[in-house]
This record gives sequence, structure tokens and C-alpha cells, in this order.
Amino acid sequence: MGRLFGTDGVRGVANADLTAELALGLSVAAAHVLAEAGTFEGHRPVAVVGRDPRASGEFLEAAVVAGLASAGVDVLRVGVLPTPAVAYLTGALGADLGVMLSASHNAMPDNGIKFFARGGHKLADELEDRIERTYRAHSTGEPWDRPTGAGVGRVRDYDQGFDNYVAHLIGVLPNRLDGLKVVIDGAHGAASRVSPEAFSRAGAEVITIGTEPDGLNINHECGSTHLDKLRAAVVEHAADLGVAHDGDADRCLAVDATGAEVDGDQILAVLALAMREAGSLRKNTVVATVMSNLGFKLAMEREGVELVQTAVGDRYVLEEMKANGFALGGEQSGHVIVLDHATTGDGTLTGLMLAARVAATGRPLRELAGVMERLPQVLINVRDVDKTRVGSSQELAEAVTDAERELGATGRVLLRSSGTEPLVRVMVEAADIEQARAVAQRLADVVKSALG
Repeated sequence: MGRLFGTDGVRGVANADLTAELALGLSVAAAHVLAEAGTFEGHRPVAVVGRDPRASGEFLEAAVVAGLASAGVDVLRVGVLPTPAVAYLTGALGADLGVMLSASHNAMPDNGIKFFARGGHKLADELEDRIERTYRAHSTGEPWDRPTGAGVGRVRDYDQGFDNYVAHLIGVLPNRLDGLKVVIDGAHGAASRVSPEAFSRAGAEVITIGTEPDGLNINHECGSTHLDKLRAAVVEHAADLGVAHDGDADRCLAVDATGAEVDGDQILAVLALAMREAGSLRKNTVVATVMSNLGFKLAMEREGVELVQTAVGDRYVLEEMKANGFALGGEQSGHVIVLDHATTGDGTLTGLMLAARVAATGRPLRELAGVMERLPQVLINVRDVDKTRVGSSQELAEAVTDAERELGATGRVLLRSSGTEPLVRVMVEAADIEQARAVAQRLADVVKSALG
């Protein structure tokens, strides 16, 4: 059996891979591991538990709550809220543990479990490993040490979580959104109530789509992975901008008044300049991954903003930010982390801050996002090859060198081994799309021949 914990918690098809038994067992294991680590020392432990609207979240939430309470942890059940809301409430309420049930942008049949440590920060890898080992040991028959009587955990609904989180979002905005018309696509997910409410309280006129979750329609042809409906709604309503979330609302993509996409790189560029102007862009640095568009790098160089790049994954962006005291980072996919106000990517906060910049400057989003030009980017997945030899093949290294020489300063080549599949990703950027396609296909052919 492979490792249960991936880069963003435990995920799988609900009731097939991710069962009620697994959810209960992991929750009990998490409680025991944190107790052994001294997290609960001197007080009665408390956990915040939230979920997105997936139908499977109902039984998985029940299993998680039962597991925690059976291990002596009091549970505050906050219901359907975004992942960043659960992280925020874990910190704001002084809880010892946060648990979010969501599979983010995945299709409805999937679900996941993500644990947060005290303060709302991602649980350390070492603790995740210990939880997994403890779960496996007890799933084979080793008995748990179970509290009885008054020692069992108590469970109550914490209905104030919604208002507390929205108030937090409004409280950190640099300015109001009065005069803006905004379309919000909630992906029929966890932000379906939160995001429209926050934008409305901030002063915007709000039009909503994708905000009627029924447990089955999350992410279905809507949200940050399907922008067509948002584009059409923004143009139809003559809105200033539109924002799209994913299922658990830790992402935000946008469209401008013409319906053109504004991706995570462009959002980062706009916020970096806004934060520098406000004096909050610590060390004059923004953090992004190696998959960020070359146009973003060139724009930051031109604007005098330092760029630090990490491996792909918002966890690596966050690690770099925390290690070096940076305030802003994110991914092209729309995971944007504003570390002064959130411990994880927060799609609603990102959308609010983007809209606040439009309101403060009086400039349309299209103009603000024009600070960077997205260079054409071509991605080819080469399957059924030995991905372990990407870094050692001389033939491939020579092909990459030739490609880089041909592209020059306005192009880029990136080869990545997939973490989950037997494939190599070939990414090429160039000023001309046809050149990017030609170079990418040539490299893909070499990958196939050299590693096949």
C-alpha cells in the first residue's frame, strides 16, 4: 500500500478509497499523535471540523467527528466553509487541530481529509507520517487507549464561524469596493455563500453563478477549471470583473470586463505591485513556482520586484515564504497566499484584494493585468517512459541545450517527471506560439526515444 498522505492531505474516491472507516481511524490516530507530541498538554483539546458541500462529506464528517470525540477531543463543527476558513478559525479560536473534508477542484465522487495544526498551519510532514504509521498499527488490531465517562469529547455546532470568517476578510481589505460590479462563480462549492457575502459587505454589486450546491454539482462545468460561463456572465452584465473559485475555495482565477482570463501569475503581478506600494511586500519579493509563465518573471524584473521560484505545488511556495519571511506567493492555477492574513491559499481573499486594487486605482482589471504579457506556453505529456532518467540522459540534455539556444532570452524549456504517473511533462514557452509548439514536439519526440 502506498503512502496515504499526498501533497494536500489524503484523497481518493469517497466510499471506495476514502471510506468512513479510514476517516475515523485517521482522526483517532491524529488525536493520539498530537497528544503524544504534547499539543494537548494542560488543557482539554479542541478541534475545528469543516467540509465542502459534496454528498460524501456528510458521512465523512460524521466519521471524523466520531473519531475525534472518541479520542477525547471536543469538536466545533463549522459545517460548509472554505478550506482557508477552517484554517483561519483553527487559529482564531485557539483550537489544537483543524480538519477539512474536501477534494478541492476534483470531481464530485472524490473527497479528501486535510489536517491543520494549531494556528491553522499545515501539519508537518513528520506528524503526517506518524499519524499514518499509528493508523496502520491500530488498523491491524492493536487496541486504542480510549477515554470513558467525562473524558470523551463533546460535539457542538459552531454557527458563528461563517460571520467570523467574513468579518476577518472584510477587516484586512485595504479599501472598500463601492462602485464595482462583480460576478462570482462559486463552483457550487464551499464559497457559494461566503464569497458573495464578503464582496457584498465590502460594497460591491454582486451577481452570482455556480452558487447553488446540491451535493452533486460541485466543480461541474463551473468554477476556476471551467471559466466559459463566468466570461459570458461578466460580458452579459457589463461587470467590472469576475472571480472564479474551486470546490474548497483556496483558489481564485479572474476575468476582466471583456471576458479575458486573468490567471494566477497575473493576479500575483497585480498584488505584488499593490503590496509594494502599500509597503507590505516584505523584502520586495514574490514567490512563485517554476511553472509560472516567463512573462511573469520578465515583468517582475522590469518592475524591480525580486522573484524566488520553487518546485511546483503551493506547499513548496508556502514553505519558502515561511522560511524567509516573504509576504506574497502563489501559483499560475490561482493558489495565492497572502501570509499576513492567511496561512494557506485563500480564493475569496485573493478575489477581494484584486477587486480592491481595481477600486483603489480606478483602472480596469485588463489594464492592471497588462503589467505582464503571457508568453505562449505549450505543454506535452509524454507517457510510458522511464521518468527516473530525465536528469541523467545525455541525449535529452543535449536536446534541451539546443532548444534553449534556439529560444534565447524570450523562451524557456522545462522538463518535469510526474509525481503520480509514468510520464514526463515537456513545457516550452516562446514569443511565438508556432515556435513553442515546434520545439515542444521536437523535445517530446526525444523524450520518447531516449526514455521509452
